[in-house]
Amino acid sequence: MTEETPGFEEKPDVPSGATPDDAEPKAAASSEETAAPAGDANETAGLVAQLDQSRKALDERTADLQRLQAEFQNYRRRVERDRIAVKEIAVANLLTELLPTLDDIGRAREHGELVGGFKSVAESLETVAAKMGLQQFGKEGEPFDPTIHEALMHSYAPDVTETTCVAILQPGYRIGERTIRPARVAVAEPQPGAQPVKADEQQGEAAAEDSATKDNGGPEEG
Repeated sequence: MTEETPGFEEKPDVPSGATPDDAEPKAAASSEETAAPAGDANETAGLVAQLDQSRKALDERTADLQRLQAEFQNYRRRVERDRIAVKEIAVANLLTELLPTLDDIGRAREHGELVGGFKSVAESLETVAAKMGLQQFGKEGEPFDPTIHEALMHSYAPDVTETTCVAILQPGYRIGERTIRPARVAVAEPQPGAQPVKADEQQGEAAAEDSATKDNGGPEEG
C-alpha cells in the first residue's frame, strides 16, 4: 500500500521554460480566433445592407431632382409663351387703335394732301407701325378669300372667272399670321350662266387671231 505524502498535489506537466499560467491565455486566444470570422461576416453584411439603402436613397433623390428639373423647364417655357402672348396682344391692341389714323393717312395720300410736315409725321408713324410687325394687305384683282376679305359691295362682271376683288375700300392689316382687320373690298362674280373660259382656250383663241392677222397680210393701213 502506497502512502500519500500529505500536502502533495499532482500538477499537469508543464513544458520546460514555461509557467503554468501560460496555458490559459492560449486557450482564450483559440476561442477568440474561432469567434472572429463570424463577427466579421455579420459586420460585412450590415455594411452591405447600409450601402444598398444608401444607393436606393440616392436613386430616389436623383429621380426627385430630375422631376423637379423637368417641371422647372416646363414652367419656364410656359412663362416664356405667356410673356410672348401678352406682348403680342398688347401690340395688337395698340395697332388696332391706330388703324383709323392710318386710314386717314392713306386717304390723304390718295388725294394728294400728304405734304409738308404732315407727310413727315405720317411716314414716321407708318415706319414705326411696320417695325412693330404691322403688315398691310389687299390688292385689286386678287381672288376673294373670306378668311382675309370682307365684301362690302357685290356685282357681276363678264371678264372674271371667279369671285374677284375689284376694289379695295379699306386695306387689311395683319401681325405675323394674325389678321387684326380684314381687307374691306368690292367683289365681282362671273355673269350667271356664263361658261368659265379656261386659260388654254384663251391662249388658243389669241394664237388663232394672230395667225389670221398674218394670213391677211397684217392690219390694213389707212
